[in-house]
Amino acid sequence: MTEYGHSFAAWRKATRTAWHDYVCHEFVTDLGSGRLPKSAFLHYLVQDYLFLIHFSRAWALAVTKADDVAEMRACAATVNALVNDEIGLHIRICAAAGIDEATLFSATEETANLAYTRYVLDAGHSGDFLDLMAALAPCVLGYGEIGARLLAAHHDATYADWIKTYGGEDYQQVCRDVGTLIDNAVLRRLGDQPTKSPRWAGLCQRFATATRLEAGFWQMGLNR
Repeated sequence: MTEYGHSFAAWRKATRTAWHDYVCHEFVTDLGSGRLPKSAFLHYLVQDYLFLIHFSRAWALAVTKADDVAEMRACAATVNALVNDEIGLHIRICAAAGIDEATLFSATEETANLAYTRYVLDAGHSGDFLDLMAALAPCVLGYGEIGARLLAAHHDATYADWIKTYGGEDYQQVCRDVGTLIDNAVLRRLGDQPTKSPRWAGLCQRFATATRLEAGFWQMGLNR
């Protein structure tokens, strides 16, 4: 199991079944084995492109919620990784299937996409930096965990580009950096015993809700 910091490990443990439903969803399993229909994968990629647009905006919002320059730099680096690397993967794969970026950007958002992205943005607008981190973490760190697991296992070559992107060292370093960012932010705001803070349960709930919305996103891909 991948480790991206103490706070993430505690949030992941608190979600129990919901986390397993997310990282071991049928969509993920079929992607690793190559059984996932290409139409389902492309539908997911189109929606995930739109998701990443909003997700990048949420990380940009985190810059304005940060307490110091170190937090600002870490959030800005994540925005750069999303916009220039992760979105690029979607553009490249979809282009090979005859779907250009203009078509991606103008696609209609599915309900599951709307629910997830607006939840994350609302967490940032209505809450503070920690609320936003708890809502953002399942996507960033969950994809890292999924990518690392699929890359280490015997995976089919059909979706190898996707697996190598999220399981590769560049993305794994992003996950470690985000995990460190979250740990430092929790220490700064809640002290060295955060689980005893009255805020802890609310942060766990933020993380759990985003985790359930992630599983719903996979299901949207299967339902297409």
